[in-house]
Amino acid sequence: MKLSKHVSPSDSSHIQTSTVPQPDQFSALLLVDLQNDFFPGGALAVPEADSLIPLINAYIKHFSRQGWPILATRDWHPANHSSFIEEQGPWPTHAVQGSRGAQFHSDLVLPPGMMVISKGTDPKKDSKSGFDGTSLADRLEDLNIQKLYVLGLPTEHCVKHTVLDGCQRGLRVVLLTDATKGGIPQKKDSLNPLQEMADAGACLANSSDLGISASSL
Repeated sequence: MKLSKHVSPSDSSHIQTSTVPQPDQFSALLLVDLQNDFFPGGALAVPEADSLIPLINAYIKHFSRQGWPILATRDWHPANHSSFIEEQGPWPTHAVQGSRGAQFHSDLVLPPGMMVISKGTDPKKDSKSGFDGTSLADRLEDLNIQKLYVLGLPTEHCVKHTVLDGCQRGLRVVLLTDATKGGIPQKKDSLNPLQEMADAGACLANSSDLGISASSL
């Protein structure tokens, strides 16, 4: 599926997708980096990201009700991480292990026993994907997951790289566009992240495609 390069990462409601695969017992929901530092007031805040929380909670409720697995990635950086400006990296200090900024947003209704995948723990490596240097692939294999439904922050960085890696590993990846948001500056010559993910084989979907109505919010 080809998308216009002019499509905004936060405006995909008009994009027509092919038949959206429906979640089942071989599916999991992956929450990407829903940490305080990526919400308004945080060190790497995505503008208006807090507006997504009711819908994110609806997705969590939808999967939890069926007993389908829910996992969450988080940046979990040591204080001297190489990606930080203080260490000659590109980003402000964020998601430091044990800090408030590294905690999940308090308005999220996270299920008990949710699997948490920590990434970016190596001080010398900037891991953007939830699969990079983590146990995520092994966890999904243990759960016999074939379809991975992804939402989170920010679209153009950790969400995109996680989706691309998932596709490369042979998973059927569905990006939940209405619960995903970007806005952190990137290189001007970068492709539209939705374009990249769709070209890699990801399906773009929203809550109505999964039968989640406004009454679920």
